[in-house]
Amino acid sequence: MRITMVGSGYVGLVSGACFADFGHQVVCVDKDAGKIALLHAGRMPIYEPGLDALVAENVRQDRLSFTTEFGSAVVQAEAVFIAVGTPSRRGDGFADLSFVYAAAREIAAAMTGFTVIVTKSTVPVGTGDEVERIIREVRPDADFAVVSNPEFLREGAAISDFKRPDRIVIGAEDARAVAVMNEIYRPLYLNQAPILVTGRRTAELTKYAANAFLATKITFINEIADLCEQVGANVQEVARGIGLDNRIGGKFLHAGPGYGGSCFPKDTLALVKTAQDSGTPVRLVETVVAVNDQRKRAMARKVIAACGGSVRGKTIAILGLTFKPNTDDMRDAPSLSIIAGLRDGGARVVAYDPEGMEAARALMPDITYATDPYGCAEGADALVIVTEWNAFRALDWATLAETMAARVVVDLRNVYRVDDMTRRGFTYTGIGQSGVQPNT
Repeated sequence: MRITMVGSGYVGLVSGACFADFGHQVVCVDKDAGKIALLHAGRMPIYEPGLDALVAENVRQDRLSFTTEFGSAVVQAEAVFIAVGTPSRRGDGFADLSFVYAAAREIAAAMTGFTVIVTKSTVPVGTGDEVERIIREVRPDADFAVVSNPEFLREGAAISDFKRPDRIVIGAEDARAVAVMNEIYRPLYLNQAPILVTGRRTAELTKYAANAFLATKITFINEIADLCEQVGANVQEVARGIGLDNRIGGKFLHAGPGYGGSCFPKDTLALVKTAQDSGTPVRLVETVVAVNDQRKRAMARKVIAACGGSVRGKTIAILGLTFKPNTDDMRDAPSLSIIAGLRDGGARVVAYDPEGMEAARALMPDITYATDPYGCAEGADALVIVTEWNAFRALDWATLAETMAARVVVDLRNVYRVDDMTRRGFTYTGIGQSGVQPNT
């Protein structure tokens, strides 16, 4: 099928490359000429493992192309996916839909024949209705259908998630549109990926509900971690103990410094705002948002406590800046709040991240950046693991013991074991543990 992807950011580029790999003819269109120039040169504007090879192969096979010419990209398309940004709006936290609506107007002006317009962007309930209204206003004569097809991609594992999804949600009111969407996703039938066809508004809400539930699991185990520290329990064992219950499951029960990224922070805020506007506030999600914000700030206080109650004049080494491994995404990363708290306390901060330092420099230009973990830790009074990159899972602690000014380690991801670090002569602080060590 002929598919146009409006937006060549994270969702649009990954989705477009994967659709092309299914055998479809895909054009990714973006108004950012610099981004399109990068893609034409074979360089990715984002970091996602395996994406560069996937894009290169499908460009070589002439199934994937990139352009800034909106009209030519849309005119021949059977399906046009809107995959533009929907950031939180300043002031009220509601999703900023201006890019979505602008895309709808341009699609309306360019499309010919029956066209399925698909909102792939994460949008509040009712956005599809407004997209349909806009298109009918611009083109009263147009033959089209608007579909909601939310994405459920994890940064760092997006290609695998797209090709082997837990489910595909299609929100449609038009049988012709459902047929088109089934044909687009037909290559996944061999994987037996369940396709759930719902009403459009149901599909829109499903995306927000899913992310809010996962954010709630993260926040729940983080609060249990705080309790574990006070009562002498171990949160990793607690998480395993409850996660083995099939009704609960073990995913998203890893205690840490709080969630961040492009989805959970803005999607929980948007759900809260939507619910408030509808007169049915989601108090649980409101609490999750508040607790997560507080937790990020509390992690700086945890580091300060591990340093004896003050970091003034001390050098703190930060390993990991992105909100999770295998991405360069710094949006709402816990490291931002942690570093701000440490600097407010008078610390000098040195940081290293395998992929996120370019984005981090734009947000935190006044800290020092190292070229590797050991240069980061040299002369440091404490080392803090914020993101659990694989590069940090087997550090040479003998070398670090010799080069650090003080042997203090704060592990906000529980990468290491208490007894191992103590044996190496380090004062070790993890999350949700109080000197006790898991048996596993």
